[in-house]
Amino acid sequence: MVWTLYGLPMVQPHSILVVTINGSGCVIELIFVTIFLIYSDRRKRLKVLLLLSLELVFITTLTFITLNMVHTFKKRSKIVGTTCIIFNIMMYASPLTIMKLVITTKSVEYMPFYISLASFGNGVAWTTYALIRFDLFITIPNAIGTTFALAQLILYATYYKSTQRQIAAKRANEEVNLSQVATRRANGEVNLSQVVVGCDGQESKPNN
Repeated sequence: MVWTLYGLPMVQPHSILVVTINGSGCVIELIFVTIFLIYSDRRKRLKVLLLLSLELVFITTLTFITLNMVHTFKKRSKIVGTTCIIFNIMMYASPLTIMKLVITTKSVEYMPFYISLASFGNGVAWTTYALIRFDLFITIPNAIGTTFALAQLILYATYYKSTQRQIAAKRANEEVNLSQVATRRANGEVNLSQVVVGCDGQESKPNN
């Protein structure tokens, strides 16, 4: 939403691509959030609604200050652009915890490859676009994001084979556990039949 504000003609002229792409992204994210709200429980729903309310208050305040109290394109783009840099770096840096988990476990099982690849492609595209226009507010966060995404892809390539071995070992253990359970169940059925036969034998002895 902040990038959509940044791309408006009254903030940063001639940025129609920034407005259309980020505006479309807001619509898609709103659909995702709506689906989440429909199928989530009450506690999670209230939490998301609270966060959305805070975000709307922040965007409204930023928009009001920018358009009503700042009167030049340069100052407006500087205020909103700096805000965009902060939020964009936070977004790109969010997978750092997953990267730490990958290094610790030597497994990329919980770091989806296609998300990392898409982040890298997105960062490269926006960095290239920003360099063509010499827009530092777009260049800085997306260059950093490209670096983070590249690091994720390097980690994926480094630990891919070890992940496959771990997954294979887990599957083998699951199969062994299932076979042990099946064996125990079979033994339980045999023991039960032996108990029944034994009882019949005991009852038949007095008759003899």
